[in-house]
Amino acid sequence: MQPTTSGTYRVLDDPHGEWLLVDRETTDVIAATGGDLEAGNLIEATVEWDDGDARIAEATVSAATRLYFVREVTDLFEVARELCRDARDQGEGVLGETTYSTDNEPNGAVYAFAEQPGARDVWDELRTGAIPLEPLIDRLGDFSPEPYELFVLDPVDEPFVVVYLVPDPDSMLAETVRDTYL
Repeated sequence: MQPTTSGTYRVLDDPHGEWLLVDRETTDVIAATGGDLEAGNLIEATVEWDDGDARIAEATVSAATRLYFVREVTDLFEVARELCRDARDQGEGVLGETTYSTDNEPNGAVYAFAEQPGARDVWDELRTGAIPLEPLIDRLGDFSPEPYELFVLDPVDEPFVVVYLVPDPDSMLAETVRDTYL
């Protein structure tokens, strides 16, 4: 009998063709093959190991959240530019802010993570689960249930990585962000 483990995982894309499964409780990361998934999905899964290789034996999508990672972003949106400037002025490593619609209703949350040239690649650490996104997603969950759209943007002209969480994946905001940056 093969060793297995089961749990709730956030799915990330692995550049090596596997999935990175971030355990929702522990934030441990498992690189696994198999499964018809999308980056960002929250899944209930059973993972089997065969000679040290992990394979998704079964998975059920609990929330069809989508997650996009984009490098070399130009024309960063105004709230994100202001947040980066405020973080720089305040010497903060991470700063967040709620975004609002034209009707002054909350419609998302944006975070700026300071880059650390030569030391760490924050964008890559978010992409691989080394810096977990779950605490940010949990905060959004206090106001709206999943699924969401999450955008991790690496701007060309800012020394920050921007994470934008949009609670309504079918909204005009989510569509606009996809059309602008993807």
